[in-house]
Amino acid sequence: MIRILLVDDHPVVRHGLRGMLEAEPDLTVVGEASSGAEGVERAVELRPDIVLMDLRMPGGDGVEATARILARTEGVRVMVLTTYESDRDILRAIEAGAGGYLLKDASPAELAGAVRAAARGETVLAPSVASTLVRQVRSPAPPALSQREAEVLRLVARGLTNADIGRELFISEATVKTHLLRAFNKLDVADRTAAVTRAMALGLI
Repeated sequence: MIRILLVDDHPVVRHGLRGMLEAEPDLTVVGEASSGAEGVERAVELRPDIVLMDLRMPGGDGVEATARILARTEGVRVMVLTTYESDRDILRAIEAGAGGYLLKDASPAELAGAVRAAARGETVLAPSVASTLVRQVRSPAPPALSQREAEVLRLVARGLTNADIGRELFISEATVKTHLLRAFNKLDVADRTAAVTRAMALGLI
């Protein structure tokens, strides 16, 4: 028998999930929680095989709760079950250690199969989520500018000279040039205009 803990802030959702899961002969819901913090407490208390975790709830989000559950329990697997499939949500959940990421539009058969697979130690991903992860791996992450480099480029975008920027940020003109050169290297450009254009296109400034 696979023991399941439901963590979701909507009672109607928990009721529906319980009904779907307990219709299966090998699945049983041993507990429910309505917030991330309560989910952590219940997981530590009940030691279920699987935690079905919503992402956005009061009292701490599902990603934070996932990380805390995995840090405090052994052998418990957390599977995200949510309506959200943004790149940021997916990556945060996987990085926190979630063993699966399903969307709430999954059919009862898909959900039951996913729970069984997760209990066997397999990673379970909705097709759209798997596609997102593949895209993230294939697309290199944008360069990371330091806070000061971004500030300098924002001022360049306003048309300020290096001397003006130095006065604005209370740093020397030589330091401004150093920040610009570092930004040029990170953005793979050769001049101020190209640096601003690329940084804006990447959403860095």
